[in-house]
Amino acid sequence: MIRILLLISIAITVYAFVDCARTEQEEVQRLPKWAWLLLIVIFAPSPIVSVAWLVIGKKRGRGNGGFRKPPRKIIPPDDNPDFLRKL
Repeated sequence: MIRILLLISIAITVYAFVDCARTEQEEVQRLPKWAWLLLIVIFAPSPIVSVAWLVIGKKRGRGNGGFRKPPRKIIPPDDNPDFLRKL
C-alpha cells in the first residue's frame, strides 16, 4: 500500500513539473514560473506543491476545445496581401 502511494506521489510530482515547464509565463498565476519549478523540486517527496500548481498555479481555459490558441484562419493566395506583394 505504501509503494502505491509513493508511486502516485512521484507521478503527480513529475506531471506537475513537466506541465509547469511547458506552460508559457503568461499562463502562470500567483508566483513566477521559476519559483513554481523550484518549489516542486524542493518539496518533491510530498505532492502538496504539485497539487497546488495544478489547482491554483495555472490559468485554465474557458471552453475553447482544449486548444491553447485558436487555430489560424487559412487565407487563399489571392486574398493574402503578403503573397500578392511578392508577385
